[in-house]
Amino acid sequence: MQLASFTFLTSIYIHITHKLKSHSRLQIFFSLLCSIFKLFKLLMAYSKVEIIHKYFLVPFLINMFMTLVSSRPLLTNIKLSLPPNQTKENNLCTNTLCMKTASSDYGKLIQELPFGVLQPLSVSEIVRLVNNSYTSSSPFGISARGNGHSVRGQAMAKDGVVVEMSSLNDNNNNTGIRVSGNSSLGFYADVGGEQLWVDVLQATLLHGLAPVSWTDYLYLTVGGTLSNAGISGQASFHGPQISNVLEMDVITGKGDLITCSKDMNSDLFYAVLGGLGQFGIITRARIVLDKAPNRVKWFKIIYDDFAKFTTDQERLISVDGFDYVEGSLILKNSPADSFFSPSNESIISSLASEKGILYCLEAVKYYNDQIINTIDEELQVILKVVNINSGLIFTKDATLFNFLNRVRDEEVLLESLGLWEVPHPWLNLFVPRSRISDFNQGVLVDIISKESLTTGPFLIYPINRKGWDARMSVAIPEDDDDMFYTVGLLNSAGTAIDPSVIDEQNNRILEFCDKAGINIKQYLPHHTKKVDWMKHFGAKWKVFKEMKDRFDPKMILSPGQRIFNS
Repeated sequence: MQLASFTFLTSIYIHITHKLKSHSRLQIFFSLLCSIFKLFKLLMAYSKVEIIHKYFLVPFLINMFMTLVSSRPLLTNIKLSLPPNQTKENNLCTNTLCMKTASSDYGKLIQELPFGVLQPLSVSEIVRLVNNSYTSSSPFGISARGNGHSVRGQAMAKDGVVVEMSSLNDNNNNTGIRVSGNSSLGFYADVGGEQLWVDVLQATLLHGLAPVSWTDYLYLTVGGTLSNAGISGQASFHGPQISNVLEMDVITGKGDLITCSKDMNSDLFYAVLGGLGQFGIITRARIVLDKAPNRVKWFKIIYDDFAKFTTDQERLISVDGFDYVEGSLILKNSPADSFFSPSNESIISSLASEKGILYCLEAVKYYNDQIINTIDEELQVILKVVNINSGLIFTKDATLFNFLNRVRDEEVLLESLGLWEVPHPWLNLFVPRSRISDFNQGVLVDIISKESLTTGPFLIYPINRKGWDARMSVAIPEDDDDMFYTVGLLNSAGTAIDPSVIDEQNNRILEFCDKAGINIKQYLPHHTKKVDWMKHFGAKWKVFKEMKDRFDPKMILSPGQRIFNS
């Protein structure tokens, strides 16, 4: 009897520990209960149950329970399977500071502890790490972390390894930023995936050059934005950042370092761009450059009529003349904008209090010192051609760098007030152009403005579809319109409001769109169910899944996105 019981208990233990490697704790819990039930039925059939219970069953169940509740069931496997040169003493960090950093992000909404943090001094160290996971009997998750600006744990790797890409900057032989090309064939920069866009801007300006497509905030890594799309007001004229890449070096989920482009390993190239880190870690990207202007003319135009506001936005991105077009909401509780003089700010604030909601069109024209005396005349001609509907037009002159780096000033101010390192329950959407008026009334007016939970900022502007390549992984509205809108509800929480309250509002917005039949797509998406991911990618899902099976078949990369492990 005791031998049979021992054999049966051992089989249960193997069964449970096997499940620990591949199942959720909820599944394991129910499996454990079923196994215990079967065990007691067996034991009750024998008279010596008390002896077995006392000397074997209790310690056995305690051991299984401790295994079950352990917060890191794969730690031992990961530690033992790491290469000898990737130890705690050199590049694999497990101290409090690096673990805290790797388990958090800008969103401050999710915290997931990795086993450790790789601080590579070379790309080959990342290759070895991925190879080690791929060849292991218990593959562990790996996430590349740039500047930690994701908002819902997308760059985390629970019980896995986070690769701190910024460590590559400590290596004198890293890719860095290298400018090449000529006037006839074109200019480009080979940029390490760990590089910040602000550093790319500064390095290329030394050559009188600059990338043509940007994000509003420049303290993001090249690899990070290319894994999403990289959008700002220039996207209508040059496409998103992913449309301005000539070539990449990528480490796949199999541990292969592959160079890819439109003509070489093109399947990987298109999959990685906008692929949410699912197919490879970007270690180098060749970015298109153009001659950089010296200065910009910066416009902000105020509207109280949404139809006129969107009509003018669409006109400005449909003709030559401007180089950047965005838009935003001004609510009665919106903070002062340093762009406006105190007297103009007072006028706008008074109008916002009266109307409840205003719309601000933002447009920029690049220019060089050679035409500084004629730029104002040129702009008047452009504005007359597009027939701007508003009388409240404000202008400002700035250097190109100061304009592109404008959000940095806001960051410094918020940091000084203790308002930067707070939860950010953001919701970013792509909205079909045909439904933008319905979205304005149902969301911007009836939810955002009326509830006034936070002061935003809240962005809204159209983007030309022509700059987006359908072969790339990023999901945009699936219609035939030549434009779609991007909406950024960039809420901040804190002591005055809990992030859960804002997330409840976000859910109501998504529910409204669903019930109203507004087929939005999330930008910087966050879904928790596979069916929602399938809906998100729509017609692209089949290819997306095929590329995952091909380049990361063991689902090692970017587990924090929760696409294939949700």
